[in-house]
Amino acid sequence: MKTGLETLILPAGEAGAEAAARTLAAGGLVAFPTETVYGLGADAGNASAIAHLYAAKGRPAFNPLIAHVADLAAARRIGRFDACALRLAEAFWPGPLTLVVPKTENCPVAELATAGLDTVAIRIPAHPVAQAILRAFGGAVVAPSANISGHVSPTLAAHVESDLAGRIDLIVDGGPVTVGVESTIVGCFAAPMLLRPGGLSRERIEAVLGAALARLPAETDSEDSQPLAPGMLASHYAPHAHVRLNALDVAPGEALLAFGPARLPGLETAVAVMNLSPTGDLDEAAANLFGYLRALDARGPRAIAVMAIPEEDLGEAINDRLRRAAVAR
Repeated sequence: MKTGLETLILPAGEAGAEAAARTLAAGGLVAFPTETVYGLGADAGNASAIAHLYAAKGRPAFNPLIAHVADLAAARRIGRFDACALRLAEAFWPGPLTLVVPKTENCPVAELATAGLDTVAIRIPAHPVAQAILRAFGGAVVAPSANISGHVSPTLAAHVESDLAGRIDLIVDGGPVTVGVESTIVGCFAAPMLLRPGGLSRERIEAVLGAALARLPAETDSEDSQPLAPGMLASHYAPHAHVRLNALDVAPGEALLAFGPARLPGLETAVAVMNLSPTGDLDEAAANLFGYLRALDARGPRAIAVMAIPEEDLGEAINDRLRRAAVAR
């Protein structure tokens, strides 16, 4: 796409929220922090703005977007909530949970944002900056991660600037995010289904439901199938360097993404080393994941070796992102 826009960067605050609302209303693109990662926002009802968003990110147009709203009343104007969906919304919103529900009859979200599906993905973010922008704008805002499609998701305004300066209108700088991985996505179908692990653990969701979440059929998790929800393409969240998972050593020329106190053979030869959590804390690891991948990638290693992460709590989301980052491109 053509670049050359002047990308304004404003600090979070009332002036920043009002500028963001004006930009969105005019069909522009605004990056802003949520508790999970920085999002790239466009008016959910403006197909032209959404097309611009896809182009700015280089995002496949069959990959649906999440509509962000300020409250449950706004969510119910665009999606139909059954008893199960309402239970989850009331338990976890605002927060890092996206619900995929049937569209309302007169759903104002543009067809382009839902990729032709009869469902819509909805979230109420908890971040005060995101909340202020949504309330100032007064409508739904689609907001995928504010990065080039498939690249490592942004957890700082500087990450957004690195990827999208000259492609978008405004970045609202609210400092580092707290969760660090995208929202968990649950499809509210006949049986609630985990479509994407994320910043809210499977265990907490299942405790509210009183039942296990259904698992995604394997055939839907490929580059050839249309995603049921955002963030489901097989190759996603990827640095430029190859990612080698479950590393037991460090080869010459590799950088190491470590986890926990263990030291791997070959550590002294690493191009660079960053530890997601020296104490093995999965919340800390999730918050650091994308920022550390970007920092290691910037050192130009031939590969990034990644130590094993436990497949529990937020470890499920961390491992999902790492597996997608490691897919051959």
